[in-house]
Amino acid sequence: MEYIFYKYQGTGNDFVIIDNRQKNFPKNNTKLIAQICDRKFGVGADGLLLLEDHSSADFTMHYYNADGNIGSMCGNGGRCMVHFANYLNIIDSFAVFEAIDGMHEAAIDKNIISLSMNDVDTVKISGTHSFVNTGSPHHVQMVSKLESMDVVTLGREIRTNMYGEAGANINFVERNEDDSFSVRTYERGVENETLSCGTGVTAVAVAMYENGMTNSLTVTLKTSGGNLSVSFVKSESGYESIKLIGPATQVFKGIWR
Repeated sequence: MEYIFYKYQGTGNDFVIIDNRQKNFPKNNTKLIAQICDRKFGVGADGLLLLEDHSSADFTMHYYNADGNIGSMCGNGGRCMVHFANYLNIIDSFAVFEAIDGMHEAAIDKNIISLSMNDVDTVKISGTHSFVNTGSPHHVQMVSKLESMDVVTLGREIRTNMYGEAGANINFVERNEDDSFSVRTYERGVENETLSCGTGVTAVAVAMYENGMTNSLTVTLKTSGGNLSVSFVKSESGYESIKLIGPATQVFKGIWR
């Protein structure tokens, strides 16, 4: 079989995306997905995304981690998928789609995608870290000297020892200014550091506000792959109208045989 694919990246978080509206791709083939995502023997990506039809929304997004298993919500993947839907002329400047954590809205302005994320009703603060679920589970920890940290070793240790087999994504954060933070993330499923994580920076923005590290409702997150911004509204029930904003880029098109 041949599968036409598109390589995308959103602030360095890279994905293989396939138009699966004809349902030709064997999405239960974990081994194949992992092989495609392999950086030595495949295309190379942090994950694989499938675009499929939806009964009432513009499309459905299915996300798989680089290990081939179904993943939780992927913010940067969602932004790349919106760009792809626009490229396919499925949408114009606005989209409504369903992901594993429910419905999402998004707006596109050239290559800048503003993606609405689910509300956050709970931020768990425990000593030196916070835990936030933004469609994916995230551990958020303030550090110093972020640039020189061994994120892979420390991230893997926290992911395994604190969160067991299910795991969590581990975000290390250093404050730059009141409304700006640098972030490095160890992602479960990829089991490595990624250049950027959309649900991760969303969790960081909310956690920084909850911890009193910022009083801004729009936060800039500086990742190794580029800058993202997260805006939100603080309400009595938590955090609402959360938007993840940043670029998404189509890198190339190919055929997998």
